[in-house]
Amino acid sequence: QVQLVESGGGSVQAGGSLRLSCAASGSIFSINVMGWYRQAPGKQRELVATITSGGATTYANSVKGRFTISRDNAKNTVYLQMNSLKPEDTAVYYCNAVGRYYSGGGYSSDFGSWGQGTQVTVSS
Repeated sequence: QVQLVESGGGSVQAGGSLRLSCAASGSIFSINVMGWYRQAPGKQRELVATITSGGATTYANSVKGRFTISRDNAKNTVYLQMNSLKPEDTAVYYCNAVGRYYSGGGYSSDFGSWGQGTQVTVSS
């Protein structure tokens, strides 16, 4: 199994910065993609940013230029540096990872795991 542990959420004033971290642990064979999603009250969960094991990134248009996603493959950790935060960024942020894990008997299987979520609150 693979579990994700997030940290770095909190409360900040508009224009401030936060850095979120997410570390994956467990019987990991490989992690192909890690990413961040967010969900605001009354809204559907939406993509924020993703990064592949090779370093290719994608961003939601609403955060491009302000947020930066990065990863440390050796540590199975993904980061989200959030700058110039706006009140509209307020949401619960969730880490996601997709890859393969050791499922026993010399086999590996696909996994898709979510972190528990971390609250980010941006005030005016």
